Amino acid sequence: MNLLRLSILPLPVPAAWYALPLRLIIGFGFMQHGYAKLARGPEDFIGVLHAMGLPVPFILGWATIIVELVGGLMILAGALIPLSTVPMAIVLLVAIFTVHFPNGFSSIKLQSFDAAGAHFGQPGYETDLLYLAGLVALCFGGAGPISIDRLLNRLRTFGTWSDGSKGRAADTLIVSRQH
Repeated sequence: MNLLRLSILPLPVPAAWYALPLRLIIGFGFMQHGYAKLARGPEDFIGVLHAMGLPVPFILGWATIIVELVGGLMILAGALIPLSTVPMAIVLLVAIFTVHFPNGFSSIKLQSFDAAGAHFGQPGYETDLLYLAGLVALCFGGAGPISIDRLLNRLRTFGTWSDGSKGRAADTLIVSRQH
């Protein structure tokens, strides 16, 4: 195979498969962050929100944990991607402007290295922007194969809804775009 061809053309894989690695890392990442807040004790995270002066820290704390766990699972499963993205984007934007923005862009700030290992400074907003970009890409391109959204689109287009109506021909465009 020609080296130039490999360097400028996409791999010979159907385009919709781009979504699978994005869904896996974004979904797992969000779920991991939510689980970490639960494992350390939700009251610790709520205490941090209170110390930052955010309003209704109890509600915001639990809402964040639920968004990270449920939203992460929905992204992982490819379920209702555009709807799932909205609360997840809000959590990311709040994190950027309340925690990470003062620390600058870079998420990796190597400060020193000694016998105990590497020591890092406070992370910036780089990782939050990467999560946002991945969520936007999934909204633009769809959930891809092996997803609940794919199944729902097939049922809507080729099946019959519970009210007895048939899928509309215009909906076929949505499904065919995701193949």
